[in-house]
Amino acid sequence: MFQPDGYTVALAMMVTTMICWGSWANMMKLTPGWPFPLFYWDYVLGVLLVSLFLGLTMGSTGGPAAMMANLRQADTVSILYALAGGAVFNVANLLLVAAISIAGLAVAFPVGIGLALVVGVLLNYAIAPAGNPLLLFGGVALVLAAILVDALAYSRRGSDGSRNVARGLRIAIACGFLMGIFYPLVTKSSEGPTGLGPYSVSFVFSVGVLISALVFNTYLMRKPITADPPCNFGGYFAASSRTHLVGVIGGAIWGVGMTFSLVAATTHFVGPAVSYAIGQGATMVSAAWGVFVWREFADAPPSARKLLPLMFVLFLIGLGMVATAPLYA
Repeated sequence: MFQPDGYTVALAMMVTTMICWGSWANMMKLTPGWPFPLFYWDYVLGVLLVSLFLGLTMGSTGGPAAMMANLRQADTVSILYALAGGAVFNVANLLLVAAISIAGLAVAFPVGIGLALVVGVLLNYAIAPAGNPLLLFGGVALVLAAILVDALAYSRRGSDGSRNVARGLRIAIACGFLMGIFYPLVTKSSEGPTGLGPYSVSFVFSVGVLISALVFNTYLMRKPITADPPCNFGGYFAASSRTHLVGVIGGAIWGVGMTFSLVAATTHFVGPAVSYAIGQGATMVSAAWGVFVWREFADAPPSARKLLPLMFVLFLIGLGMVATAPLYA
């Protein structure tokens, strides 16, 4: 299978993860009026398809069935860890999508994914410590400061009403805790001689996402947690091919990021804590989309807008510290 033999290639893969994870939600903006539970079915399909494609191509270099052989020799516990990681991620991601629809990209990602960064890095480092801890945790502290600055900017924006502000933030916080747990689970699935390789983890993880979605997303179709009305599968099949394609592309974008993150994490010079931390720089990417492209703060008062540059500076410095942590281990 393909795996980086130097930090430069691994860093490029992690930066690609950051861009993918911070950009996939833009696909939702291209389907206005499309309920997010229906969008999510196509998203899950995209995640599953791209994990299988990368596993049968990049994950099978050096042998025509490398990923499949790895799946056959893996123990049951490792597979269950990867499935559990997919299930937890699915619930967290459904909450994230709901928070985006209520609070917007510029807020839901910094609060939800930023909190996930803190939780995930701590747990991943406890499982597999790698990188300079001073740089790693110092960078995480700056990212946490950026989260607080962004939350303050959101509170000053005041365009959605106090009820939506509180509800959107609560959902984003719940998402953050769950999103911080899923990556340590997939990290555990790779441990030991009978553990899963990164491409196998990505595929089994995506199967876990699908299984979990059959339960939770079906429920959310009938009992939405956003302002969207209830929907059914009739509405899903009545949508245009373009609408479905946009959702599949969104899932594929996220799935590429997930696979690349796992591949980088399994190298001896990166480790899961650093790979996850850099990937969660998606917060900055998504906030940039929300601020500069979708103009979510266009009508905000100056007291809110002037906080945004500080948020980006804190994120950039924090991520820079995390990125250099493996070089000074």
